[in-house]
Formats: sequence, C-alpha cells, structure tokens
Amino acid sequence: MNRKNESEVRRVLHDYGDMLYRTAYLLLGNPHDVQDALQETLLRYLEKAPAFVSMDHEKAWLLRVTSNCCKDCLRFRNRHSCLDLEPLRECLPARENTHLQELYALPAKWKTVLILHYFEGYSVKEIGEILGLSENAVKKRLQRAREALRLEIKS
Repeated sequence: MNRKNESEVRRVLHDYGDMLYRTAYLLLGNPHDVQDALQETLLRYLEKAPAFVSMDHEKAWLLRVTSNCCKDCLRFRNRHSCLDLEPLRECLPARENTHLQELYALPAKWKTVLILHYFEGYSVKEIGEILGLSENAVKKRLQRAREALRLEIKS
C-alpha cells in the first residue's frame, strides 16, 4: 500500500488547511467538532493514499471527504443526546450580525452547496463533480438553500 508521508501531510495542511477548516466550521459551527472532522479527513488521506491526477483533483477529494466527515459528525449529534450549552452563549462576546446562525440552521446538504459556491467560489458544474451530483441537483439545492436561508433571516 502506498502511504503518504509526513511532508505530504504538511503540504496538504499548508495548501488547504484554511479552506478545509473554514468549510468544516461553516458546516458544523463548533471548533471541537471541526478539529475531529479534519483529523478524520487527514487520517483518511493517510490511509487511502489516493493518487491524484492534479492539484484540483486533490483539492476536490479533500473537500468531499471533509464534507462527508462533517455529515458523519452531524449524524452522530442527531442520534446521541447531549447537554444543551445554549445558555453559555450569553457569556460569549457579541459578534457582528453576519447571519451565520441562520446558515448553521440549514440542513448539511444545503450548507455544503452554499459554502462551496459562495465561500469557495466553485461553479455549479464543479460542485456537482465534487459531490457526485448532477448539475440540476446542485442548482436545485442552491435554490432551496437560498430560499430557506432567506426565510431564516426574515424570522
């Protein structure tokens, strides 16, 4: 088995670390879960040792794996009860109103396409290739996500 070495992992973190962290944070909204998801992504990178045909292919693979790890984390959260930490929000410093809370409230499949399109700048076609969806499915998810986000912001 062809395993990745430490220098390759360092390069991946240097080249894509900020993007992967930002994507995972927007999907999960919790820095501790983000760290878990990114750790799982890097473990899969090390274990699978995929051969990439280009840097774009590598980037797309890492985004897809990160997105899948975040979905796994959200699925785990939904299946296992946990302590409600909402009252602690009052202790946090006030932030600018950027509507991130409304974004967090959306289902993961909608957040993913919004993040890839608006934050990472991917086209509909590229998002479809990354997520394994048709262009029409991506367009529909973007439409539904924008509508849901608009409703969340209004309420």
